[in-house]
Amino acid sequence: MVDSFAPVRARPLINTLAIIGMGLIGSSLARAARELNLAGRIAAADRDAAVTERVRVLGLADLATTSAAEACADADLVILCTPVGISARVAEEIAPALKRGAILSDVGSVKGMIVDQVGPLVPAGVHFIPAHPVAGTEHSGPDAGFASLFLSRWCILTPPDGSDAQAVATLRAFWEGMGAIVEIMSAPHHDLVLAITSHLPHLIAYNIVGTANDLEAVTQSEVIKFSAGGFRDFTRIAASDPTMWRDIFLHNKDAVLEMLGRFSEDLSLLTRAIRFGDGETLHRHFTRTRAIRRGIVSLGQDKPETEKLKK
Repeated sequence: MVDSFAPVRARPLINTLAIIGMGLIGSSLARAARELNLAGRIAAADRDAAVTERVRVLGLADLATTSAAEACADADLVILCTPVGISARVAEEIAPALKRGAILSDVGSVKGMIVDQVGPLVPAGVHFIPAHPVAGTEHSGPDAGFASLFLSRWCILTPPDGSDAQAVATLRAFWEGMGAIVEIMSAPHHDLVLAITSHLPHLIAYNIVGTANDLEAVTQSEVIKFSAGGFRDFTRIAASDPTMWRDIFLHNKDAVLEMLGRFSEDLSLLTRAIRFGDGETLHRHFTRTRAIRRGIVSLGQDKPETEKLKK
């Protein structure tokens, strides 16, 4: 159990919380909701029976089941913590079980696709408010979660036009109760911002680590042995869940391709500068980009989530 990192509520904010998908994010949600008294009852679902058994052993939920619909019965807040590629399928499965007045949300890194594909499946009277906590590690599974994962991290809400103001306020309070900093924006804007701040860096990391592994002139042992800090950071990113990231790139392809095009143009500029010995261009570019790092540090966003895990 972690030390108190956020105020513990005297009374639960949510009567029954249902979490669908008990990986890193789902299990962290369960731990935080339990420790901070954000939910009076927690129901968890995962299609993998071994995962639900582990959830029971860890005591993460009052109910652990392989049936998403069963977990959603009488839930006041339902959060989809599944890969974005199966979100619509899960939403269709649970739709008949959602009670009127419930809030349906998610944690996916792509929001436009969620709005377009999940939104039409939401029953009348259920409040649909997509969300994205910008937090995570390279680890996965119910044992990987920890309650302070969301502490001082952004959580972006993308409520569709006409969303119920009270439902939005409740979901905001839920995430703020875990120590997250909540921002509200449109789904298309979210996807564009995350394409450059998260999706493109992951694509580059996967590519660089794959290239290093493929180099015939360098053995795998040498890549590991002589990895400097920059390459180690890339390997951490490239160790992320491949299913999740496959789905992200497939479902946010327009924004990712736009950012990839801009990146390719800038990379061509640097390539020319190196080829022709243009040190002034290189120095000017490197000086400008240092300001981004300073901004990240000043906002307290420079420490990996795992550093917040307390023994």
